[in-house]
Amino acid sequence: MIAAGFRVKSGFAIAVTLEGPASAPRVLSRRMVAMSDPKVPETRQPYHDGFYHTEENPREIARRVKIVERCAKQSIAELLDDAHVARAGLVVGSVIDPRKVGNPHIRAHAHEGQLFRTVLEEALRSRGVRCQVIVEKQLAARTAAGLQRPAREIKQTLDRFGKALGSPWRADEKAAATAAWLALTS
Repeated sequence: MIAAGFRVKSGFAIAVTLEGPASAPRVLSRRMVAMSDPKVPETRQPYHDGFYHTEENPREIARRVKIVERCAKQSIAELLDDAHVARAGLVVGSVIDPRKVGNPHIRAHAHEGQLFRTVLEEALRSRGVRCQVIVEKQLAARTAAGLQRPAREIKQTLDRFGKALGSPWRADEKAAATAAWLALTS
C-alpha cells in the first residue's frame, strides 16, 4: 500500500509518499503540491489584501478560492497519476473555526488554514483517498500512540528517509513523512 503525508502551508503543501507495510516503510518521493497559482499571487493568501490587510470583497475571495480549488485538484491528480495512494495524513497548524477568531488579521490566517486543508482533503477524497487530519502540536503524541515504537527508532527511520531523498529534509518534510507513516497504520 502507498500512503501520502502532507504538511499543509499557505498556498502549497509538502508531500511525502511511503510504501508499506507500516512495520517496514520505504520512502518513495517528496514534492511540492501547489494549491495556488503563481500567475495570481493573491491566491497564496486569498483572505489577505496586501501586508496585514484583510480582503473584504466576497466576490474577490470567491474568485481566489475557485483558483485554489482548481490548483489543488490539478496537483493532486498529478501526484495520484505518479503513485496509487490509498491513504493520506494531513499535518496542519490548526483546525480553529475562523468565526471564533476576533482579530481580523488572525481570522484571515484561520480562513486560509481552513481553506487549504479542506481543498486538499476534498481533492484527495474525490479520488478515493482516505484522509486523516493531524494538528501539528498533536503529531508527536499521535505518532507515539500510532506507531508504538521507541522515539529513537522513529527518528532513525525518518533520518533514513531524508538520506534517501536528499535535501531539503526539514521539519516540514519530516512531519509529512510521519503523517504518511501513520496513514499506513490505519
